[in-house]
Amino acid sequence: MVCLGNICRSPLAEGILQHKAQQEGLSWTVDSAGTNGYHVGEAPHRLSQKVALLNGIDISHQRARRFTAVDFKQYDKIYAMAEDVIDEMQRIARKDFDAARVDLLMNELYPGKNMDVPDPWYGTEPGYHEVYEMIDKACDKIIDKYRILNEERRMSK
Repeated sequence: MVCLGNICRSPLAEGILQHKAQQEGLSWTVDSAGTNGYHVGEAPHRLSQKVALLNGIDISHQRARRFTAVDFKQYDKIYAMAEDVIDEMQRIARKDFDAARVDLLMNELYPGKNMDVPDPWYGTEPGYHEVYEMIDKACDKIIDKYRILNEERRMSK
């Protein structure tokens, strides 16, 4: 999960997807990063933490890190929160950029619409709730998609 600073959207996405994967018994490694280094080492934004905790997810242990080209070697799928984030990922990764591994998170819900998850950084708490809901629905879709793929694999054996 990648956004700009790795303190608002992507920590929420990491926490939500990891929580849902654990509930499904999936042993996924979910991580998040930002394309800039302004907040490296910082905890998620206090409102991201608050909204996550109100929904039963503790993201206070997370620390912001910068996205690197190595992420393409470590992760099977990389979701970006916005199109400009993909542009920055491409700039950072250069020859290691793998477009097949990258998609906008909201394309899980609205394929091909290329919708961004808005950055709530400059807004008030209601914006963080809105972002949480968007990410939560997209993460439900991801879990459903992989549940179906796993069931199809089991049936074909």
